[in-house]
Amino acid sequence: MTSPDRFIVRMAIVILGLIGLSAFLYEPLRDAFAANIFLNGLILGVLLLGVLYNFRQVVLLYPEVNWIERFRLNTETSPVAREPRLLSPMVTMLSSQKNKISLSTHSMRSLLDGMASRLDESRELSRYTIGLLIFLGLLGTFWGLLETVNSIGNVIGSLSVTGGDFSDVFAKLKDGLIKPLDGMGTAFSSSLFGLAGSLILGFLDLQAGQAQNRFYNDLEEWLSGLTRLSPGSVTADGEGSSLNFVEALLEQTAEGLEGMQRIMTKSEQTSIASGEILIKLSETLNALEAKLDLNDKSISILSENQLALQNILEKLSEKLAAETPEKLYQQLPDIKNIEVLTEQILKEITTNRVELLNELRSEIKLLARTIASSSKSPD
Repeated sequence: MTSPDRFIVRMAIVILGLIGLSAFLYEPLRDAFAANIFLNGLILGVLLLGVLYNFRQVVLLYPEVNWIERFRLNTETSPVAREPRLLSPMVTMLSSQKNKISLSTHSMRSLLDGMASRLDESRELSRYTIGLLIFLGLLGTFWGLLETVNSIGNVIGSLSVTGGDFSDVFAKLKDGLIKPLDGMGTAFSSSLFGLAGSLILGFLDLQAGQAQNRFYNDLEEWLSGLTRLSPGSVTADGEGSSLNFVEALLEQTAEGLEGMQRIMTKSEQTSIASGEILIKLSETLNALEAKLDLNDKSISILSENQLALQNILEKLSEKLAAETPEKLYQQLPDIKNIEVLTEQILKEITTNRVELLNELRSEIKLLARTIASSSKSPD
């Protein structure tokens, strides 16, 4: 796609040249503008709006060109940017065909016709401003001429050469011609600004039109590379009409096959994801089974230790019952050591049980999440 940079540069060069010429002719242009400030100011205001609008029309082509460039690279690397304004129907049509883009001749023609109509509509305001400047220039011309004619009529009607000095008559005539000259100044100045402004806007509209035509031609070339030709599009009119049904049927079949291919691809991806989830579920179940086996072994070991400890305590109590108080007092440190060891054993048993329960809870939570994700994946 061709960038509209050179058209912007041309327009900017012309505007800068006109600004320099206006600065060089500042005094005569100032006097001409002062002939009718209201009308000439209106003409210059319309000219400024027209200049900004024409620049805007060319600048609006940048997002469209950038979108097409990014879309052309989308199948390889770049992600597609936000949707443009002029190409919105094309975005809607091509969004469902990102993998393999294929257009029929009828679709391409409808896209190009819609684009041509939108580009032509965008230039209507520019054409209107050109006509408005011509109208304002002619309006000022006729306005000034009417003032001139009325002023000349008043001057002629006020002249009287009977019984008077010719010098006084000439002085009155000279004073009376000032207002007609002001009217002529209004006529010529408004005509000057109006026609010059329409000429400037005409050049800018020409450049904007060339930029839009270049964009349209590049778009047509790109779409022609994506268009598939059918037999009905290259045969004669009599033969082509008989193949319209076949062409429509083939296009519908091709679209159905593309849709089926997309569905199969999506189904394959879903199957792969389900297989991965099942593998993860199997691993989680195996880990949970190992934890449960370890828990059973720990519980059996704890039971055996408790039975052994109970037997030791029973024997110890019997032995202590048979001993005298003096011997019991001598064996008191050993009893305290046994008590300390018993407390340590109980603490270790409690700690191991808490850790084992925490591990079981975490494994059960992981299993529940895996089952939930596997139940959602087919959707």
